[in-house]
Amino acid sequence: MSTRDVIRTDDAPAPVGPYNQAIAASGRFIFAAGQIAIDPATSQIVHTGNVAGQTEQVMTNLAAVLKASGASFDHVVKTTVFLADMNDFAAVNEVYARYFDDATAPARACVEVSRLPKDVLVEIDCIAAL
Repeated sequence: MSTRDVIRTDDAPAPVGPYNQAIAASGRFIFAAGQIAIDPATSQIVHTGNVAGQTEQVMTNLAAVLKASGASFDHVVKTTVFLADMNDFAAVNEVYARYFDDATAPARACVEVSRLPKDVLVEIDCIAAL
């Protein structure tokens, strides 16, 4: 049985999106590889040029990986979001927030990178604790 506790302090900046400052966790850990907007049925990139659509596919892919490991988004303690353009931050946050409740959302890092695999707009990886 794992434990998962949200860590918050007024001595550090408040989150600027659907995530928390830190999560303390114990248990079996799942390290999910970064997922991009590939439809597993066709092996093709979907929603070219649409970061919200790509984020939906990324989250669907992450959900499948988590399910295969016996986990769900409720078990996620840390994510990393890689963006091709930081101007897409708000659009990605809007989709991302549908998968994580603000009160219990995982810790998160978000970075702009010069290029992502297959020239997608977003890639997300995660760590879950069972």
